Amino acid sequence: MPILFADKRTRNVAALHCGRKGLEKKIIKNLVKIFDNLGTSRDDLIVAIGPSISKEHYLVDKWTFNEFYRKAENKKITIDLTKPEKDLCFSNSKQFKEQNLNQLDLKKSAYGQLLSENIPHTNIDISNLCTYKLTNEFNSWRRDKTKSRQWNFICS
Repeated sequence: MPILFADKRTRNVAALHCGRKGLEKKIIKNLVKIFDNLGTSRDDLIVAIGPSISKEHYLVDKWTFNEFYRKAENKKITIDLTKPEKDLCFSNSKQFKEQNLNQLDLKKSAYGQLLSENIPHTNIDISNLCTYKLTNEFNSWRRDKTKSRQWNFICS
């Protein structure tokens, strides 16, 4: 998902592409440190979380779900991993329920990481557009296995 940053005082800007692995590696925190080194006040930092896959369409197995929240949010989630995991290529939603897949909410996690960096909630905007659902507006690897991508940019 694109995350765009702007310092309204110094006019410094940055853009991140942040998916599950980026959130796990805390790239938001790393970028905020760069802004700190540039003298940015958290009150001057404006952030926009752009369109991305919604939690309803981002289904992952229990292990991935557990690891994501352990790494991205430092939470311990207890789940039952005693059942063997099956192939995650399914043809219908009934099989998702049978597999006990979990919805991963990337936007919520990114928002939480921004708040933990003391960025005021009033300075954060979150798009409600789902790149998976809106087939005519966005490309989606999870939906189409396409190598086509969206372009995002920010300028000062």
